[in-house]
Amino acid sequence: MRALVELAERHRAGAAVGIASVCSAHPLVLRATLAQALERGGYALIEATSNQVNQDGGYTGLRPAAFRDLVHALAEETGLPRERVLLGGDHLGPNPWQAARANEALARADVMVAEYVRAGFRKIHLDCSMACAGDPPALDPGVVAARAAALCASAEAAWRDVGGEPPAYVIGTEVPVPGGAHEALAELAVTAPAAALATVEAHREAFMSLGLAEAWQRVIGLVVQPGVEFDNDRVVDYAPARARELSAAIGRVPRLVYEAHSTDYQTPAALAALVRDHFAILKVGPAATFALREALWALDALAGEWLGTGAGPSLRETVLAAMRADPRHWQRYYHGSGRTLELALEYGLSDRVRYYWPAAPVAAAVERLLDALDARPPPAALLSQHLPAAYHALRAGRSPLRSRDCVIAHVRALLDGYWRACAPGVAA
Repeated sequence: MRALVELAERHRAGAAVGIASVCSAHPLVLRATLAQALERGGYALIEATSNQVNQDGGYTGLRPAAFRDLVHALAEETGLPRERVLLGGDHLGPNPWQAARANEALARADVMVAEYVRAGFRKIHLDCSMACAGDPPALDPGVVAARAAALCASAEAAWRDVGGEPPAYVIGTEVPVPGGAHEALAELAVTAPAAALATVEAHREAFMSLGLAEAWQRVIGLVVQPGVEFDNDRVVDYAPARARELSAAIGRVPRLVYEAHSTDYQTPAALAALVRDHFAILKVGPAATFALREALWALDALAGEWLGTGAGPSLRETVLAAMRADPRHWQRYYHGSGRTLELALEYGLSDRVRYYWPAAPVAAAVERLLDALDARPPPAALLSQHLPAAYHALRAGRSPLRSRDCVIAHVRALLDGYWRACAPGVAA
C-alpha cells in the first residue's frame, strides 16, 4: 500500500492532499467510484466493513476474496488499471460478534483480518474499541490497543504467507459507532488532543510488546472525532475552530494523518477544510448509497411517467415491502409509526435502505426497471426533470443515455466534492 504511505508523507510535508475512501459494496456505487478515479485521476480507495464483508459473508453475502473479485472485475470493465485500485478493510475487529464473549469474538476477528489480507486488502483499520459479552461497557485503552496489536500480528502473518506489498494500518475509532448515530444528536464532542495522543502511545506500546516494530512503521492513520456526524435527519457540520487543537496535535506524532469517518453529507467546503486540517482520509458510505437511492427513486418516478405504471409494484414499493418484512436492519434506528416511519425508511440519512439492495426481490426489481428504460430510453428533457446531474453529464458528453450510467452520474456528483477536496486544483 505504498500509495497511501506516500500520500501521508506528502501531506505531512505540507501538501493539502488527501484521499476519499468509499465504503460500499453496491456495484453501481463501485462503478461510480472507479469511473471517478479514471476521469479525475488518482486512486480509487474502496473499503469493506467488518459487518458487510467477512468470513461468514456479512450482510452482502460476500467474503473478502469475492468482494475483491467484484471490484477488480468492475475496474476492468471501467478501464481503470488495477494498480490504481486500493482495497481496505474498515473497523476490522470483533464488531460483528459483540454478542459473544471476548475470546470467541476476537478469535473470529483474527480469522477475518487474515482473510482480508490474504485476499489482497492492504489498508487495514484495526478497531477493537467495542465491548463484547462480559466486558465492561467502556474498555480500558490498553485493552483496546492490546487486542488491536494481536490482530495486527495475524495480519502480518497472513501477509508473509501470501507476499506482495505489506499492509498499511489505521488505528483508533470515532464516536458514535460506525454507520451514523442511533439516536438524535446533541452536542458532539471533538476528540481531546490528549486522548488522541494517548491512543497512539497505547497502540505503539502494544505493538512493541508483540515484536511488531516494523509493522508500527506502517501505521499511517488515526481515527478520531473531528466533530462531524449525522443522524436520521440532521448533519453536524465541521467547525474548524472547534478542532483546531486536535488538528495541531497530529504534528507531535511521526508519519500519521487523521482519518475522518462519517463525513457523509458534509459540504464541499467542509471536506476541503477537513483535508487542510490533516484529516487526509475522508470516509464516505451512507451518503453514496443515499445518492444511489435518490437516483433509483427518480428513475422509478420517470418510468411511471414515461412507460406507465405497468402491472406490478414499483421499485419503491418493492423496497419498502422488503424493509417492512425484515426490520432487523432499521428497527434500532427508526421509531414512530405511520407516515413518520415511512418517511424515515425512505429518506433517513443513515440510509438503512442500503441493506436491502442485495435481497432477491429488490435486486430483480432494480434490473427490471433499468432494463425497461434501456429498451425505451426517455426524452432528454424528462431525464433533466428527474435527474439533472445525469442530464448535465449527458450534455457534457460524459455519459450516454443509459439507465445505469444515469445512476452512476448522480453518484459521481456526490463524489466530486470529495475529489476536489482531496486534490486541490481538480477541475469541477
